[in-house]
Amino acid sequence: MSLVRDDDTGLVLIEPDWPDCPANVRAYSSTRIGGVSLAPFGDADGTSGLNLADHVGDNINSVRMNRSCLSDFFPRDVTFLSQIHGTLAVDATDIREGSIVEADASFTNQPNVSCVVLTADCLPILLASTDGRCVAAVHAGWRGMAGGVIEATVQEMRRKGGREITAWLGPAIGANAFEVGIDVFDAFTQKMPQQRQNFKSQVRDGKYLADIYGLARTVLHSLAINRISGGEYCTFTELELFYSYRRDGLTGRMASWIWIE
Repeated sequence: MSLVRDDDTGLVLIEPDWPDCPANVRAYSSTRIGGVSLAPFGDADGTSGLNLADHVGDNINSVRMNRSCLSDFFPRDVTFLSQIHGTLAVDATDIREGSIVEADASFTNQPNVSCVVLTADCLPILLASTDGRCVAAVHAGWRGMAGGVIEATVQEMRRKGGREITAWLGPAIGANAFEVGIDVFDAFTQKMPQQRQNFKSQVRDGKYLADIYGLARTVLHSLAINRISGGEYCTFTELELFYSYRRDGLTGRMASWIWIE
């Protein structure tokens, strides 16, 4: 785990342990630590929470201050997507400041333009072409992933010239905590039978345990993306570091973002 701690502000970020990431590409993922939000949007102690979502019921001024805390870790101001668990990937270069864009992924081949997604159990996926010419961020909840958000984003990256692509899987709910129903099992396995390996059947009420990291890896492998890092966290069980919607219900959101220097 590569944690970045700012002693002055108390901010704690994750810098991806990503050996295949090009030298000119930067990326981070936030934790719940280091902001001004209070419970239920605080840190594990109920204070100093770094909630970055303005749609979950937190005080809007707290969200603005939290986003401002990250200004040194973005190349310039960013506009967060309005995520809808869909499959649309948009060009981050075309997003105007302050606009509302309904999408679940963004990509760019321009320097100093951040691609960013918000999560609290769903899987953030950061993508970079190995030549450093194109990057993307994907909000991969189960609905979006089953629907094809990863494929749609990779297709757009390849249109932008990103041929050989590497991926980093950010903090998401772990394989021993993500309980799902037959609808989720069917959504993946009917489209891609090899996804069966990423489900463990449960006796209770016909439920399954799903490995969201494994589901994403299987999709990425099908797209000839084999350089994959990350996937070692569990937002549900790592209370000190992460918000979790499944665990807490009313809670904040973390961000994962990437850009070309």
